[in-house]
Amino acid sequence: MADPKRSTITRLRLNNFFKAGGNSLDSINNLLGSKIFTREMTRRVYVGSVAIGGGAPISIQSMTRTRTEDVEATVQQIKELKEAGCDIVRLAIPNERAAKAIGEIKRQVDVPIVADIHFSASLALKAIESGADKVRLNPGNIRNRNKLVDVVRAASERSIPIRIGVNAGSLHPELLRKYGGPTPEAMVESAALEIAEFERLGFHEIVVSLKSSDVMDTISAYIAFASRFAYPLHVGVTEAGFGEEGIVASAIGIGTLLSLGIGDTIRVSLPGDPKKEVKVAHMILRMLRLRYSGVRIIACPMCGRHEIDVKEFAERVGEVTGQIDAPLTIAVMGCHVNGPGEARMADLGIAPSRDKVALFVRGEVIKVVPKERALEELTSLAMKIAGQLENNGQLNAHGRNKLAGGDGL
Repeated sequence: MADPKRSTITRLRLNNFFKAGGNSLDSINNLLGSKIFTREMTRRVYVGSVAIGGGAPISIQSMTRTRTEDVEATVQQIKELKEAGCDIVRLAIPNERAAKAIGEIKRQVDVPIVADIHFSASLALKAIESGADKVRLNPGNIRNRNKLVDVVRAASERSIPIRIGVNAGSLHPELLRKYGGPTPEAMVESAALEIAEFERLGFHEIVVSLKSSDVMDTISAYIAFASRFAYPLHVGVTEAGFGEEGIVASAIGIGTLLSLGIGDTIRVSLPGDPKKEVKVAHMILRMLRLRYSGVRIIACPMCGRHEIDVKEFAERVGEVTGQIDAPLTIAVMGCHVNGPGEARMADLGIAPSRDKVALFVRGEVIKVVPKERALEELTSLAMKIAGQLENNGQLNAHGRNKLAGGDGL
């Protein structure tokens, strides 16, 4: 896709992100001076009512763990994901029963549904017939090209997008031989070949992903793709790992790309409850100032000066403020040294000293209370500020609240 508008990522800027060695880094270094299509420049497509690309807000995706043909369980999980803040939900479609279940599932939920297809173009056709809002195809394992033409035409008739979901672990054998393995270059060529086929058929409602379990390979592949194409990108690290390791891998991979302007929709891949994926995705977006919602709790790491158990108190604050939707940053400091001065950018917080706790708003102390009342007072203050923000719309252009000091309290 030709577009006269391009953004240049300079050598200095990318060098600040990548300081380690390795083959993947070599690939990135070769692109340091190249021009890329950032998310403001990508083609916009719609998955149901959710826009992807063209500067649209970065959407969060997840995938159900239920058997899709178990409609009741699948609907319940979709509703839980929506409540957690998920914008788009993907369903595994391994058989005809799952494909046919899409229609009934869509009648019971109001979240766009993506059909995840491997090996069988016929299942993709059935999923489209059942009302899927988008189809994900893996070009590495769909061999019947005639059937693929039928899928593209069916998607075009229904005006739904297709995600070309390239995975390093399932690349076409010819590409593996050509590149000597699942390299970033092989992943990009896999996507490029599929795009050429789609474009030949006049189909441009395309989203692309290039996922590897190797974080640096993932980053390299997305940068290389963004230097060539203006199609919107679904960003993620596949098989990222379990627990903390998976969270760190996803945060580095997804966060690095988003910070470079690459990525239009994201999925954090973690085993277990999918709501955890959504929570981590929100955290990534919030840390990058790409989405503002809910409470963020910042806390000092503690030292020998601490006057409260910071970890325990912060966890209790999180429990009682978890339902607040307004974008608030609450600081839990362990002593008067770390707060309120060092937490001046927080909307509110506490700083203890012996048997007293100071409550502050944007660095200004507004009240001193006994320690045993600290949680109650802090929670009450958080609810009050959140209510003001929601009722008065006191948000600036970046979604941050405009309260400063003790105004209005």
